Amino acid sequence: MPKILIVDDDPFIRELVRKILQNGGFEAIEASDGREALEKINGCDCAIVDIMMPKIDGYQLVEKIRKYYENLPVLMLTAKSSLTDKARGFELGVDDYLTKPFEGEELLMRIKALLRRYKIVSSQIITIGRLTIDRNGFSANGETIPMKEFELLFKLASSPGRTFSRDKLIEDIWGYDFDGNERTLDVHIGRLRERFPEEKYGFKITTVRGIGYKIEVTV
Repeated sequence: MPKILIVDDDPFIRELVRKILQNGGFEAIEASDGREALEKINGCDCAIVDIMMPKIDGYQLVEKIRKYYENLPVLMLTAKSSLTDKARGFELGVDDYLTKPFEGEELLMRIKALLRRYKIVSSQIITIGRLTIDRNGFSANGETIPMKEFELLFKLASSPGRTFSRDKLIEDIWGYDFDGNERTLDVHIGRLRERFPEEKYGFKITTVRGIGYKIEVTV
């Protein structure tokens, strides 16, 4: 049974989310702030995180989760609905963003989708659209492609629908001490789009304005 961590300083919200998750077949763990969440997060399969909390807020918590639990799915559940808040959340590495008030069924659907993505991340072979990507052979549909292009493709395809910030992609693919410029990332994205056209492979690399890129399956 997947274990979901609920992080919110409002006990009524925690109780509501816990009941929704339990009715959906999940085990629920509660934390009232970011500090308590870090004490309970080990062994969890997903985290639902509010923004406004004492001690360690949601943004700070997501930063720490991404540092120590890079592939753990994180859904930000908050009353803050501005584009600026959403952009900051995605830049820090949240996988999905849902605003309060919310529908229980939608929350369950989003959690299930995040868990499916998590299973993909842990695999060395990913199938997305009509393309099979094999990390063992650094190949796509049996064809070897340049290393940086492969790493970028595998990173995006490991979490379809998740928006990766430009800074995150550059750091993960080229390293934190990369002394080039963001144009390098754009060039590699352009090459991947040319190499894997949507009409043939059934997915596309979408530009998320002001944030970065994501892969979307279109078949």
